[in-house]
Amino acid sequence: MPAPRRRGLSLTSLIDVIFLLLLFFMLTSTFTKLGELELTAAPQGAGSAETPPAFVQLGAESLRLNARDIPLEDLRAALTELAGPEGTALIALAEGVEAQRLVDILAALRGAPFAVRVLG
Repeated sequence: MPAPRRRGLSLTSLIDVIFLLLLFFMLTSTFTKLGELELTAAPQGAGSAETPPAFVQLGAESLRLNARDIPLEDLRAALTELAGPEGTALIALAEGVEAQRLVDILAALRGAPFAVRVLG
């Protein structure tokens, strides 16, 4: 008597189940937001009347505070001294400035006691 022949295992249903599980986990998982920066528009009359705003000029290779060159490491301390807790720092972008450079500046000024506004 010949040995009984085995039927081949069909992988179609297994692939369907794996695909459904993959879809389920992709749709129900949450993704964290790393390095999130909040950007808001400046309200009318922002800043204090007594303290003039500090003006930051951001170039592709340069950083100037009130027309003086300044290193990035000293920017926050200098702005805190100039603007104070009620003041405003205005950031103007020169032509050719990459978005990453602006993000680096905004990250350095995150949580500062003064308002930061980016001029468009």
